[in-house]
Amino acid sequence: MADRTVEYDLKFLIAVMNWAAKSRDERGRLLLDRNPLRGLRTPREKNPNRVVLAEDEYRALLEVSHRVDWRFRVALVLAHETGHRIGAIRQLRWRDIDFEGGTIVWRAEHDKTGYQHVTPVTPEALDALKEARSWNPAAGDAPVMPAPRNPSACMGAALAQGWWDRAERLAGLEPKPGRGWHSLRRKFASDLMDQPLKVLCQLGGWKTAKTVLRCYQRADEGQLRKALEDRRRARG
Repeated sequence: MADRTVEYDLKFLIAVMNWAAKSRDERGRLLLDRNPLRGLRTPREKNPNRVVLAEDEYRALLEVSHRVDWRFRVALVLAHETGHRIGAIRQLRWRDIDFEGGTIVWRAEHDKTGYQHVTPVTPEALDALKEARSWNPAAGDAPVMPAPRNPSACMGAALAQGWWDRAERLAGLEPKPGRGWHSLRRKFASDLMDQPLKVLCQLGGWKTAKTVLRCYQRADEGQLRKALEDRRRARG
């Protein structure tokens, strides 16, 4: 049995025990006097499957994105061009976008680590935002990508995932565990591997370089061969 499966099952069991240790029966007695699993360390998967979206996979998704929804297309381009989490992208509002300055403000309240920062954006990202504005000509606190049935709310996580799954099917991509919105964040980190870590962290919204090195960057064969060739040239 995989470590991840054991971890999830144990966490569920611990949660049940915690509930029982705080709940009472009809006579007011605790169902459990204590949680016997309290303090138990759960196993963690040593080598989780961290998929990096390939360039041809991104191109395939982009090609069919207009058949899914304009919001999916905009989110897909922004995820690829900014390297940010889909949760932060979904929560963008027009007040966060500076078209003239070519920047996005990533609000702390929508960032997983509470890290507020500003990043410049590429022409491709600006084009996607202009496309969003053509579909949704709002301003101020209005969402960039509103929920289909509630223009004042941002599109939800389940909708974003459903659109991703549909795009994979339309693009003819074989299902692959771990391939999803977060694989674009890993692609961003790997594409910019040659940049200084401080620059990459600021662009992608990572608070520490350690997280990038451990979880996101992956060198491909071409990069490894180039590194060896550069070393050979340097030695003369």
